[in-house]
Amino acid sequence: MSRIHEALQRAYREREKLPVSEDNQVAELTITAVPEEPPLLKPELVLDNIAQHPWKPMTAAFPTLTGRGAGVEQFRRLRSHVYQAHVEAPLKTILVASGMPSEGKSFIAANLAMSMARNSVNNILLIDGDLRRPTLHNLLGAPNAPGLSDYLEGSVGLIDVMQRYRSPEVAEGAGTDIVSNLTFIPSGKSSDNSSELVANHRIEELIATVSSHFNWIVIDSPPVLAVTDAVDLAHAADAILLVARESSTPYDVAQRTQAAFSNSRILGFVLNAVKEAPRKGSYSYDYYYYHGGSEGAGRAREAKDRQE
Repeated sequence: MSRIHEALQRAYREREKLPVSEDNQVAELTITAVPEEPPLLKPELVLDNIAQHPWKPMTAAFPTLTGRGAGVEQFRRLRSHVYQAHVEAPLKTILVASGMPSEGKSFIAANLAMSMARNSVNNILLIDGDLRRPTLHNLLGAPNAPGLSDYLEGSVGLIDVMQRYRSPEVAEGAGTDIVSNLTFIPSGKSSDNSSELVANHRIEELIATVSSHFNWIVIDSPPVLAVTDAVDLAHAADAILLVARESSTPYDVAQRTQAAFSNSRILGFVLNAVKEAPRKGSYSYDYYYYHGGSEGAGRAREAKDRQE
């Protein structure tokens, strides 16, 4: 029997009875020198510490900032459908996706989040998950760095990439204050390895950390048929809201887009820039219509193609 083993046995037998010998001291030190692994702790998140910036949103791209009109009503309707989906099954994090570029996913994501924020006291988080061609910071008139890509690569902390509107400044031409309960995480610097960044599971860590602080989380994704990032982002979301564009999105593209998210809960399609509602059953999905007009998607498209 080894001397170390004998020392350990003697330490356990005689700890309460005999003076500690030199061998016992060695045993005691050996035992106490291996601490238990501490539990993993989520980083503390204090919303009051989020940086504030004087956003200058593109008013043509935000019908939800107006008081009335077809555009704001359509997004109220979409918001109501999302709330109803929450009643049917737990829902907080929504990934807004499309099959191809220029179908309006960023426009829909931004206005859905704005509509949710403007009409409640809930805290809303909007995330630009398109690390290749970010759009939301242009729509909001907000800084794009630091952002999600910086967080995913581990160069900054979570609170560093979050931002809010600096009140009491008023959005130019919007006629109202930007809501203070909307938090934004921009895309950050463009990266050639965006697929690897999205696939490293830190986005799921991010959602898990912020989930208790926000009532709704809306993520804008890159087009799913163009890159693989959107499918990886879907793992962090509770459900997918798909976007198609009237007279632009082919039927087979809509089918392939739905199939790409076959393992996710799909809320339905938003048919964007609708001039006239299609016949029921034109697609085999649920639809929410956005009727573009002078106050909506039509003018947003003219704004340097920033509706992505």
